[in-house]
Amino acid sequence: MTGWDDAFQNGKYIPDGDAYSGMWKVTSATFRQSLPENRRWIAVAYGPHPREVYDLFLPEGQPKGVLVFIHGGYWHSLSHSLWSHLAAGPMAHGWAVAMPGYPLCPEVSIADITGSIVRAVAAIGARVAGDMVISGHSAGGHLAARMACDDVALPVAHRVRRYVSISGVHDLRPLIKTGMNEVLGLTLASAAAESPALKTPRDGVELLAWVGENERPEFLRQNSLLGNIWRGAFAKTGCVQAKGHHHFSVIGDMAKANSPLTRALVA
Repeated sequence: MTGWDDAFQNGKYIPDGDAYSGMWKVTSATFRQSLPENRRWIAVAYGPHPREVYDLFLPEGQPKGVLVFIHGGYWHSLSHSLWSHLAAGPMAHGWAVAMPGYPLCPEVSIADITGSIVRAVAAIGARVAGDMVISGHSAGGHLAARMACDDVALPVAHRVRRYVSISGVHDLRPLIKTGMNEVLGLTLASAAAESPALKTPRDGVELLAWVGENERPEFLRQNSLLGNIWRGAFAKTGCVQAKGHHHFSVIGDMAKANSPLTRALVA
């Protein structure tokens, strides 16, 4: 294992890190079952690939808008269905929450995944009226930030209130030096082309970079990097290190109606 491999290892440094995936699976299934059928739409297709689907969760009454949450898994693992329970916090404030899936590496490239998320966000925006917030965790944080870059043609960009990258990877170049790259297939050129920190934000973008204070040093660096660089490109940015949280616990606050993270997402 190289130093860069270790830099992106999260579960290894989290007590009982292997238990989180199973816990999320059970909690999410329970949450979905708790909602009436008219407030949950599961596996709505937005593209031709079997993984190009999204789940949509509706609050009581007319939604104020829709929050898009993009899951992580280093672009090559996990599913959007693991995170359904995180919709509870924004829904308590009257927001709909959509969670898209996407094809995974190595079947597709990270650039292809960016294209899938553009289509997903457009389809979700066509389905739910009002303001939008685009968020994501880890690799999903990267994809949320990519939606704010000026080289991405996002049809609903004028409706997006803010972009929130939670523990996001914003400079992909170090991943070339990891064993993971056997799956990701990045070159220096393709990593740079998909790195939000090396891109220009769209005019008027509001970005919040959010990370747990107990995360790996590389994730702390990646978090501050994007906020600082985009501030110099005239975006409205904020950087937060959430007290007491690590890479797996930091998103748990999204399930709570009055947590700092939920308030920051839908304020």
